[in-house]
Amino acid sequence: MLCFAARRRRKWPLAVFHPDEKIERTRRRYRDDTLILETEIETKSGAVRLIDFMPPRGENPDIIRIVEGLRGKVSMQMELIIRFDYGQIVPWVRQRHGGLEAIAGPDGLILRTPIETYGKDLTTVAEFTVAKGERVPFVLTWFASHEDPPRKVNAEHALRDTEKYWRDWSSQFQGKGEWRDAVMRSLITLKGLTYAPTGGLVAALTTSLPEEIGGVRNWDYRFCWLRDAALILLALLRSGYREEAKSWRQWLLRAIAGSPAQMQAIYGVRGERRLEEFEIPWLSGYENSKPVRIGNAASNQFQLDVYGEILAAIWQADRAGLKLEDPDWALMVQLMKFLESNWQKPDEGIWEVRGGRKHFTHSKMMAWVAFDRAVKLVEECGCAADEHRERWQRIRDQVHAEVCERGYNVEKKAFTQFYGSDALDASLLLMPLTGFLASH
Repeated sequence: MLCFAARRRRKWPLAVFHPDEKIERTRRRYRDDTLILETEIETKSGAVRLIDFMPPRGENPDIIRIVEGLRGKVSMQMELIIRFDYGQIVPWVRQRHGGLEAIAGPDGLILRTPIETYGKDLTTVAEFTVAKGERVPFVLTWFASHEDPPRKVNAEHALRDTEKYWRDWSSQFQGKGEWRDAVMRSLITLKGLTYAPTGGLVAALTTSLPEEIGGVRNWDYRFCWLRDAALILLALLRSGYREEAKSWRQWLLRAIAGSPAQMQAIYGVRGERRLEEFEIPWLSGYENSKPVRIGNAASNQFQLDVYGEILAAIWQADRAGLKLEDPDWALMVQLMKFLESNWQKPDEGIWEVRGGRKHFTHSKMMAWVAFDRAVKLVEECGCAADEHRERWQRIRDQVHAEVCERGYNVEKKAFTQFYGSDALDASLLLMPLTGFLASH
């Protein structure tokens, strides 16, 4: 049983395709260096391939499935379930504009396929047979409900154009060697997580997948984390994707613009700041892991480490030729002035704890990174007067001394999660990578 889903914010269409008979074997892969997913299903009667893809984003996003016959003849069934507002709203469904339209509130969906569909128990179902060499398209398109749906998409043309888009994009990759394919797949994933109009890159496309089955630590990750910025910029720049890196850096600068005291760790893809968290009681969650959460309350936390992440990202970009303009540097100076007065405060830290603020060792280390990279920016690009550099050098040394004194546990012979703690923390493995400690 294979699912064909398209989930935009607050939309919940789901289509299930499966053969009438027992599935003997299933194989799944991406087509070369693309985001075109191919799933092969074998039964006693034959085999089919499901080709799933989304053409490059336009005003009316599409998700397309082509069912291709590979061997014999396979009888298939489809069940389409459309619910808006996170599964709560059953839409008004009708045949119109050459397809099956579903309308509720501001949202509209239209399914276009040559296969006849009919309604059953508030769902849409269909039965069809695919023989070797046949290809049956299903195109699901979102549109604003107050407008007519866009013109019909030719699924085969869209597949050709989508494959060309990904092949052209992937050809820019400058890496080689044993791990080339794994790195390329990761880069494609980063591109797929990017909201093209703004350059914002979300951490994940999912919400409420539990840290453990049945647990309650189920967070919404469909947002942009500042601490991802440095790692993403470095990955994109080293791999030859300069335009994506530039767009991500510009998103970063726009998102944090304003008062440094109001800077958040998390933003929306357009730079939205209001990410209020609430629960959806009518959904059971993955494997009954409740609650299902929308939004993320960590956006209201004080996370000291993000200042280090930002300065590290800006420094890396500057070294790669993405130079700061004067207004951007003025913003960096304001961030550093805020950090000068606030680095000694406890925070919620990289793990976004909800049990009270502490003096997390990783957070203090990243405060050191912020001062260190600010000094390097002054030295390497001449972005500020020496008065900043000398003061930031002094504070950098002060932070380093404090972390070594208060963050190190003599009995454990290791740096620990927070001052006075005996708990180890994987985030502190970044110490040599950031330059806080020597790597040898």
